[in-house]
Parts: sequence; C-alpha cells; structure tokens
Amino acid sequence: VLYRRRSNSLDNTLALTFAALALFVVANSFPFLGFQMQGLTSQTTLFTGVRVLYAEGMWGLAIAVFFTAILAPGLRIALLLYLLLPLRLGYAPPLFTRVFRWDLRLVPWEMMDVFMLGILVAVVKLADMATIVPGTSLWAFVMLIFLLAAAQAFLDPWEVWQRLAPMNIPTDLTSATATHCHVCGLVLPWQGDRHCPRCGAALHRRKPASIQRTWALVIAAAILYVPANVLPIMSVTSLGKTQSDTILSGAQYLLVHGMWPLALVVFVASVLVPLLKLAILVFLLISVHYRSRWRLRDRTRLYRITEFIGRWSMVDIYVVTVLVALVRLGNLATIEAELGAVFFAAVVILTMFAAMTFDPRLIWDAAEPADGSIG
Repeated sequence: VLYRRRSNSLDNTLALTFAALALFVVANSFPFLGFQMQGLTSQTTLFTGVRVLYAEGMWGLAIAVFFTAILAPGLRIALLLYLLLPLRLGYAPPLFTRVFRWDLRLVPWEMMDVFMLGILVAVVKLADMATIVPGTSLWAFVMLIFLLAAAQAFLDPWEVWQRLAPMNIPTDLTSATATHCHVCGLVLPWQGDRHCPRCGAALHRRKPASIQRTWALVIAAAILYVPANVLPIMSVTSLGKTQSDTILSGAQYLLVHGMWPLALVVFVASVLVPLLKLAILVFLLISVHYRSRWRLRDRTRLYRITEFIGRWSMVDIYVVTVLVALVRLGNLATIEAELGAVFFAAVVILTMFAAMTFDPRLIWDAAEPADGSIG
C-alpha cells in the first residue's frame, strides 16, 4: 500500500495528542508501582529505574531506557502539538519541515508498549516474592499507550506535508528518472539534487554505503550477542543470598512457575528475535551481493518483518529497569543490573540501526529492466 487516506486526520490526531499530553504529565508525576515485603514498602515513579541504573554506573543503559520510554514519547507529543495546532489555525509554524522530520524519525524509538510488556513480566516475577501495588501513574501510562497508538494511526503524514508545502508530483516518471525522499515520501525527477525541495532532507537514489554500513552493524551486533546471552543481566539478593540471572534463566524461571505464555514471549523477543534479525540481514546482504532474483517479494517482506519486530527485543531491558527500581530493600531484597544488560541493549540498538541502514530497493535492482521502466 503506497497511500491510504485517513478522514479528518488533523482534528482527530490533535485531540488525541492533547489527551496524551495530560496523561503524560500524570504518568510522570505520581507513584508508578509499589512493592511490599515483610512490612517494608518501596515506591517507584516512571523515572526511578533510570535514576537507579545511572547511580549503579549503567549510564548507557539508563540513557537508552530514558530516551525510549520517557523522552521520545514526550518529544513526540510536544512536536505534534507544535505542528498540528498552528496548522489547525491556518498557518505553518517556524521550522515546520525540520520539526516534522524529527517527529517521523522518533516513531521507531518510542517504545512505551514494549515497556508495558516489561512491566507485566516484572510483576509476574515478583508475584511470589511480595505484593505489588499499582499506582496512579501506571493507569495513566496504560491509557497513554493507547492514545499515542491511536494518534499515530490517525496521523496522515501526506496531508500534513501537503498543508505545509504543497507539491505537484509528475505522473510520467520511471524508476530510471525518479527518486523519492526517505523522510516525506515525495517522488520527483532525479536531477542530481542534493536535498528534497519539500522537507530539506538529503536525497539519494540509494542509501549511501548501505551494504558496508549494514555489514558493519550486523557484525558488531553478532559479536555482542554472545556476552549478552552468556553474562548475567541482573543479580537478585534475598535474605543475604545472591543469585544471578541471564536472559535464558529468566525465561526458564517463568516456565518453571507455570507462566509459559510469558516465558515464550521473553524467549522469542529476547533470544530468538535478535538471532533471526541477524540471520535475515546476513541473508539479505548476501543475496544483494550476488544480485539474486529469487523470490523478490518474499525477501522484501522478510525485511519489513525484521524492521518491525526489532524494538520488541527491548522487553528484557525494561524488565530489569522495573525490577531494580522496585526491589531496593537492602539485604532483605535487592535487585541490581549486570553487564549482560548493557551488551543486550547494544545488540537491540545495533540491529535496529542495521535494519534502518539497509536499503530494500537493492533487492529489486537485480530485476531492474535495462530501460529502467517499471512493470
């Protein structure tokens, strides 16, 4: 599907974004979860896990969690309001093209839904250990996830671009004479232009050095995948005894305690998905290198699946974040993040960048007719 019109896009998206702003303030202002064990209680806010990770020296992990679970959603709300409210009033805000480019690029990195899955897994792990008390912020957070998803579904980027900077697209272009902007989707004649006339983004017939950069990211992620799964991602101290858990042992814990659906989710998202992403990207890179014409559509679908599912591998990182924030009761019960979590977060981020760097049009270059026509 190249384009599907969304009716009343601007008004619906603006209304949902205003509601999301209110819920975002609530979600970050009140207690998120409470933890009660043997008469002792600890409470956490949405930011507590980030602060604890930073205090433990896991500053890279703290930045990744803060950006994907708090900053990116907040920035998206602010940017959408900055863009859509003036448009609704009939004028374009300053720097509108740059701001909308930032908003579109933030979409893959806004991971509140993945964070919610991490909360669910963390609560299940703690259910036998203590009492978990949901706070006001948790309910606001859950509703915020649905509101942001609905706002994204109603948002029609094409309508926004047309209101901001209307452009006429020629209809007599072929793949040999045309290019398209990676950011705003404008299709225009290729004349060696360096920047899109509508949004100002850099123009390329193909992503520069796509193969080389993707190989570099895939190799780096494959190297880090080993310590990410071998080293513990967290350690649990309970009544003076300490136990370390890897990703696999965490999934095994859920399975042993009868939570096989969640165990399956954790295993697939944290072990299988990163491995499959690496394997699929390697397969695509090799097939492009040899200019294979085998099952072009299916290979393109493989790429789209790889691009979509990568973010869900962050679930274990969010589980660790919630646990280290909640369980801070000294020798009675304490959970700390370990080095394996840093390696694993690096694997997830590198594979996401690898999928973004790979240019799927390279798959079809091998089938391109000599005259460059389409069809």
